[in-house]
Amino acid sequence: MLSAMSAPVIIELAVNGATTRAVNPHVPRSPAEIAEEMLAGIERGASIVHNHNDEPMFTEDGVHAVEPYLQAWQPVLDRHPRALLYPTMAAGARGIDVRTRWGHVEELARRGLGGLTLVDPGSVNVGLTSSATVPDAAAAGPYQNSYADLEYMFRRTGELGAAPSISVFEPGFLRTTLTLHRTGRVPPGAVVKLYFGGVLEFGLPPTEAGLAAYLELLEPSGLPWSVAVLGGDVIESGLAELAVRRGGHIRVGLEDYAGPAVPTNRELLDGAVALVERLGRTPASIDQARDLLGLP
Repeated sequence: MLSAMSAPVIIELAVNGATTRAVNPHVPRSPAEIAEEMLAGIERGASIVHNHNDEPMFTEDGVHAVEPYLQAWQPVLDRHPRALLYPTMAAGARGIDVRTRWGHVEELARRGLGGLTLVDPGSVNVGLTSSATVPDAAAAGPYQNSYADLEYMFRRTGELGAAPSISVFEPGFLRTTLTLHRTGRVPPGAVVKLYFGGVLEFGLPPTEAGLAAYLELLEPSGLPWSVAVLGGDVIESGLAELAVRRGGHIRVGLEDYAGPAVPTNRELLDGAVALVERLGRTPASIDQARDLLGLP
């Protein structure tokens, strides 16, 4: 069995997020464009792909539609039936029942599509930038997920035979996840995504000390993990190299990137692949990623 230091590295591609074409003209927004970027990403070394659709993150009712995901994902799954894909969910749906705002995630899992769900195990203020500006939609209150919401998302993920992609924006998110994991309430196949703040002022900065703080908590659990910089550059910051050297995985893409360049998803992914290969490792294929996560 391969050790964590010699195993293939899972590279996730987050193709768009809330990034607009005014910020980067290369960002895919329509389902057809998203499908094309996903397919190109898998061909270049991504084994997990994540996308948003053109619904706003901060919504009045918390509803995100299933249909645009089906349109974007089906061409990918036709070519790569075991591809690992997962959606987002509404951030501004404060006070909206989890069954409503997580309904599209549940429906995709019910149909057996993508293999992963999204679980955000906590509440957080997010949107403040380094220039001390906050979007109006984010200023009214936190992104909110109660303990009851988390229990529901984890339980339904397991019942539907999917695995959770767990977002960690703050250290408390990780402590909550690890507590539920120790008590058997996190389903098999989970992967922990450690999100560091770049120009978005949340959580821990993308430094060696920040990563070490998370890993002190995380490593005894044995859960696989990856790193990303939201509003930054996970490769240029050095965080990706630190993570690979510690046995972790990497997320790149136009959802996360902020910097002086106007890259494409393919350029960001090629940079991640080059880093992995320079460190004597290989990007994980879809089947290898499934094996590393313990997925069927």
